[in-house]
Amino acid sequence: MNQIKRGVLALCMLASGGVFAAEITIDTAKPGAVINKDVYGQFAEHLGTGIYEGIWVGPKSKIPNTKGWRNDVVGALKEIQVPLVRWPGGCFADEYHWRDGIGPREKRPVKVNTNWGGVDESNAVGTHEFFDLVDLLGADAYVNGNLGTGSAQEMSEWVEYMTSDSKSTLANLRRKNGRDKPFKVAYFAVGNEAWGCGGNMSPQYYSDLYKQVETFLRAPKQYRPKIIASGGNDNDLTWSDVLSKELKKQTEGISFHYYTIPTGKWEGKGASTGFQENEWISTVSNTLRMESHIQKNSAVMDKHDPEKKLGLFVDEWGTWYDVEKGTNPGFLFQQNTLRDAVVAALNFNIFHAHAERVRMTNIAQMVNVLQAMIITDKDKMLLTPTYYAYQMYVPFQGATSLPITLKDNPDYSAAGFKVPEISASAARTKDGKVYLALVNTNPNKPADVAVNIPGQSVKSVKGRVLTAAAMDAHNTFAAPQAIKPAAFSANAGADGKLSIKVPAKAVIVVAVE
Repeated sequence: MNQIKRGVLALCMLASGGVFAAEITIDTAKPGAVINKDVYGQFAEHLGTGIYEGIWVGPKSKIPNTKGWRNDVVGALKEIQVPLVRWPGGCFADEYHWRDGIGPREKRPVKVNTNWGGVDESNAVGTHEFFDLVDLLGADAYVNGNLGTGSAQEMSEWVEYMTSDSKSTLANLRRKNGRDKPFKVAYFAVGNEAWGCGGNMSPQYYSDLYKQVETFLRAPKQYRPKIIASGGNDNDLTWSDVLSKELKKQTEGISFHYYTIPTGKWEGKGASTGFQENEWISTVSNTLRMESHIQKNSAVMDKHDPEKKLGLFVDEWGTWYDVEKGTNPGFLFQQNTLRDAVVAALNFNIFHAHAERVRMTNIAQMVNVLQAMIITDKDKMLLTPTYYAYQMYVPFQGATSLPITLKDNPDYSAAGFKVPEISASAARTKDGKVYLALVNTNPNKPADVAVNIPGQSVKSVKGRVLTAAAMDAHNTFAAPQAIKPAAFSANAGADGKLSIKVPAKAVIVVAVE
């Protein structure tokens, strides 16, 4: 029996004397909205080693690669069925000029990445390289245009370069650079964080600029990307209000950003490891604010868009801690623990509950930056607890959400914070299976959760559980499998009722049979 399985068994055995009861009822007769696969989207910005070294090593590298992209990282990302990748930023997008990233790599201009660390930007990864990556992943492309230092003309020409099937000079330039057929651009955003690093604009000023730019983003119908407007963040509702009122013609959605910070303060955010229970619960409490943010933005959007034609795209979210000691502060490298997996799962459950409006999210970020799926060091690679949360939730991509009633759910309280102990989500996949996700936010107590599906006999559940003895359990290159999912199952009792014992600080995803 390996260490993980022993730990799970021990936690389950702790149930006596410390168990609480909650009851979940899944209403399969009233299916909700489909959970868009893009809710599980990723984000790759030119930031730190998120691209260079992390996933791009170049075609001449000794590290096994395909067209310059690391085979091990690409393979791991394919395992979690990455549906969508956002690129090139982030704040970097509003200083990125696409012409710098085409043509022979040795002739591309070297710039300075003024947003992130002041390091040289070689432009080795540009438009063609990015589409090589999404092709390797079998993912869709989300391209972020430069409104901050760019122009309507620059973005218009980039869209033409990528999507035109004509014999125009730009289309022929794309062909000269190695791509005959147009690229498939699923989404194109006009700017990023226009309220801040994207230009310090007001919502009304941005909406006027957006409408100008959007007018000139022309592409053949079969290749036209869906256009995204740069929206607000945190508690600011003015962006969703103004943009949902003003931008209705061709706009697919409005972006929204929210990061989870243990202390709630940008100065002194909190450490990624070695934290105490007060920062465990503050992190959980702060991440659960995502629910309120979505509800409030959706209510504002409902005034102008009651038919919900516009999506609320949470295209930056995740945990943000103080950087690891000895690393470049501009590289935003942080360790990734069990706490991050719990945060990810809590947010997944929130997104599922609002699937009608939330049709895309992009966690920040994919490799080596903030709440990463993967950490690399030269030729070595390890998978994080957040990676495993994404892997466990794969069945929810494209599934139909099912309403859940959660009864007798106690609160977990500590350090002046109070949060629900159990978070849950259910959905039916295209093949008819019902999947249930459970999160126990309490790091000290396991939970007995009764599961009911009216009109359906529930005999058993089978799936996986992710937990560990320590709140900050994480993988390192010395111990790359210190925390990973273990098999999980539960059977109905003699009375025909099913009860799932959820270990403390755990994420469970099971198929109901």
